[in-house]
Amino acid sequence: MTNSWNMKRILCLLAILFCTLFVFNASAQEERDSPRRGEGISAFLERNKRSGKNYYQEFLKLNEKRLKGKEELQLGVKYALPPLRNGRNFVDGGKKDSVNDSASKPGGNKKKTINEPLFGKALANVKVTSNRLQGTCFYVVSGHGGPDPGAIGRVGKIELHEDEYAYDVALRLARNLMQEGAEVRIIIQDAKDGIRDDRYLANSNRETCMGTPIPLNQVARLQQRCAKINELYKEDCKHYKYCRAIFLHVDSRSKSHQTDVFFYHSKSKPDSKRLAKTMKKTFESKYGKHQPNRGFTGTVSARNLYVLANTSPASVFVELGNIQNTFDQRRFVISSNRQALAKWMMEGFITDYENAK
Repeated sequence: MTNSWNMKRILCLLAILFCTLFVFNASAQEERDSPRRGEGISAFLERNKRSGKNYYQEFLKLNEKRLKGKEELQLGVKYALPPLRNGRNFVDGGKKDSVNDSASKPGGNKKKTINEPLFGKALANVKVTSNRLQGTCFYVVSGHGGPDPGAIGRVGKIELHEDEYAYDVALRLARNLMQEGAEVRIIIQDAKDGIRDDRYLANSNRETCMGTPIPLNQVARLQQRCAKINELYKEDCKHYKYCRAIFLHVDSRSKSHQTDVFFYHSKSKPDSKRLAKTMKKTFESKYGKHQPNRGFTGTVSARNLYVLANTSPASVFVELGNIQNTFDQRRFVISSNRQALAKWMMEGFITDYENAK
């Protein structure tokens, strides 16, 4: 009788212990957090001490239903966080990420964390979470700026200025490239406007060409940014094996004309043509995944544009859509769409860099 009673007590204690461990493990796996304004998945995971591609992939699996096929975060939504591995970054199966050793490699990014005030206070610190673009250098140029707002669209009485939306996408792209280990030169700059999540971006004429006022005259304006890129490239090409420039613009056509993203390349540089084609293929793939019934009608073509013909590094010129068209405007006014544009262009660069090796 006593043995039977003791056995029951032991079984009861084991059951309690099992339940306690189960609840503990479940709660550990269900740790959640909500993103802050302007945070993409990488920045969100970085803030929660979960940097690296393995954490990133695990996060996508855990939140498959919440993300709904998109790699974009929504404010106010609590996302499940992957469990921490030994309290440190879970990179390449727990091994040390080679980014951490980049200071000893020529052409590598020498900082694990980069401070770039142009991104705004909340996003100024950029943690390098990958080495996929180590040894590369990019010149990111948003169109127009300063005294020239570029194309102007309207939503009711609100004006949408091309230079503001192109600049926000440019900053997002630059930050994404930095996270992948690239060196990035932001050619057009606004000391006040960081990355913004507003639908309607405030208009200003503060933009400069790396601190120098932008002239109103179109030819002088284009000459200025090309000269700056060529000046930087003259030294950069000695240290970086892959240097590319990208010019971001927003088109202006009739209101009824809906367009996709268009890519233009230099007529005389094969690397420019390959880059433009790679970008288009990347966008085709993304549209096929996220909007399978819509299709992608963006094109690649050679254009004798001043900036493509007069910059030393291979370049691509990107028209992000028609600022007059109501449907295309969603591509600009919704911040997660601006982030998606930046992310897809970054992925296009990664593919092109791998193909160039």
